Amino acid sequence: MAKAIVIQRPQRWDNPFDPDVSDADVDRLMSMEPFCSMDEAKFPASAPLREVIRNDMRLLVYEKGEIIIREGDYGTSAFLVVSGQARVILPPGLPHALLGRLEIERKGVFAALRQLWSNDPLPEARDPARYDSLSQARPKWSAVFSQEGQDDSQILKTEEARVLLPDLEKVLEQHKNVTLGPGQMFGEIAALTRSARTTTIIADQKTELVEIRRTGIRDIRRSNDEFRVRVDKLYRENSLLAHLRQTPEFKHLENEKLTSITDRILFETYGDFDWHIPYKRLVQQDSSERLAGEPTIVSEGAYPDGLLMIRSGFARVSHRINNGEKTVRYIGAGAMFGFEEIAHNARPENEADPVVYQYSLRSVGYTDVLRVPTTIIEELVLPGIAAEFAPGPVERRHEVQPHSFERRKKGTKKLPDDVGIDSSIVENLVENRFINGTQTMLIDLDRCVRCDACVDACAKGHNNNPRFIRHGRKLDHFMVANACMHCTDPVCMIGCPTGAIHRNEQTGNVVINDVTCIGCGTCASNCPYDNIRMVEIRDKQGNFIRDKVTGAPILKSTKCDLCIDQPGGPACQRACPHDALRRTDMAELE
Repeated sequence: MAKAIVIQRPQRWDNPFDPDVSDADVDRLMSMEPFCSMDEAKFPASAPLREVIRNDMRLLVYEKGEIIIREGDYGTSAFLVVSGQARVILPPGLPHALLGRLEIERKGVFAALRQLWSNDPLPEARDPARYDSLSQARPKWSAVFSQEGQDDSQILKTEEARVLLPDLEKVLEQHKNVTLGPGQMFGEIAALTRSARTTTIIADQKTELVEIRRTGIRDIRRSNDEFRVRVDKLYRENSLLAHLRQTPEFKHLENEKLTSITDRILFETYGDFDWHIPYKRLVQQDSSERLAGEPTIVSEGAYPDGLLMIRSGFARVSHRINNGEKTVRYIGAGAMFGFEEIAHNARPENEADPVVYQYSLRSVGYTDVLRVPTTIIEELVLPGIAAEFAPGPVERRHEVQPHSFERRKKGTKKLPDDVGIDSSIVENLVENRFINGTQTMLIDLDRCVRCDACVDACAKGHNNNPRFIRHGRKLDHFMVANACMHCTDPVCMIGCPTGAIHRNEQTGNVVINDVTCIGCGTCASNCPYDNIRMVEIRDKQGNFIRDKVTGAPILKSTKCDLCIDQPGGPACQRACPHDALRRTDMAELE
């Protein structure tokens, strides 16, 4: 019998935010507000306050005019001002050019036709002069790179990159702003919910900050009542109330009742917030192993103690079959779970015939959940609800005949039985996280004749450089091609130092500004699906464009942009002669 290999179990602090944080740094932060007022005894032994500070925080210094956070970026950390001050740019905010965003100029019909014969014959050809000329009107940026191993591969990772606004005084004069001084914190809500930053914040003098990653915010929030109340109050006032007002089941309520509900809603988080990091390892596991690793939010057969509202992320709806679980659908942001059961039990005629949760709900990757206690639904929501939004009767589940017990709504993925899609395909879509896609490239292999018309059409629209690969994971007779899916949760955007990769405000497409991309590779390494590639660029004569300091070829990130500048939309889908290729929102699987 083979001898077992003994290793140390991975620990909470194996990957500190900044390995260079010293004991002196920890002592200094422990002496400052708000940390000096926190009761260390209330922190668990698994996450003491000193270790949270040592491992989940880092000290940063920003010079005058440097952008600290950028409107539209994904937030994964919060900031505390230690010294100096920062300015919050109020709406409507800064123009896209100053934020490193791409200004979309849609081609006209003649310009689109001209691509057929005017594109460069060389791969990834660029005009170097445009980087110099455009940079005169844009912010300046710099970056320091180092090679680090991650997931058994060598990737180029940005250690430090800053964007400097060229004329801060003029920017502050032209845009409304407010000042943040020492002791003030910002970015907590975006970090906890991984939502887009709502404002741009700039250092208006030399400013020292503490950056706190989400795990640290979470641990402090759990152990310090004052911090938790502050963060929850901000969230309830700024986000939750607006969310309920836009939810059909709640919008009939007066402000007083809505406020009462927001005060009693419970915030819950399940799964790994940084799910994209271990994803490539997890996807190699057996399906039963992956399912076992998904945290259970509620179990079938349990008493329906609350209405669950998915705030962000995804969840798997399943039921038991023999010794296993069968996935019947998956739900995302905006969906509800358990409304029908609660309504059934609230009806007087059903007092002697109560029901339990008919299905289990598990977190896929990570899931933020709002749990509205059953008593609130019974007392405030169900009375007076419009008939069109009232929950229907519970269709009790038989052993092998799952039925929908949720009213379909935006954000809820449909049952495979409803749309003719085999449940094994739905299972694979969930396990491979393809549910994240809003524009997933699905190819019907029974129709596809491998003519590559889709690839040729993509190349024509991108200067003879196709932005996807007609290759990918196969699910039955479908293939999910290696093309950007323009995800609901675009983790590729996390950590881009210049804002080059971003979501277009008008279309929702995730696009890359070639001019402000510095080739750090952060987006490519973050993408769980290998749909972003780093390419070496050339000039019009075919010579590699090189860094004048190191002599290394300049890299740029490339991926599908859904032909955002083309008049007819995605060329790949339009070019397929056999209707084999579809850009598909995983929320609409018809």
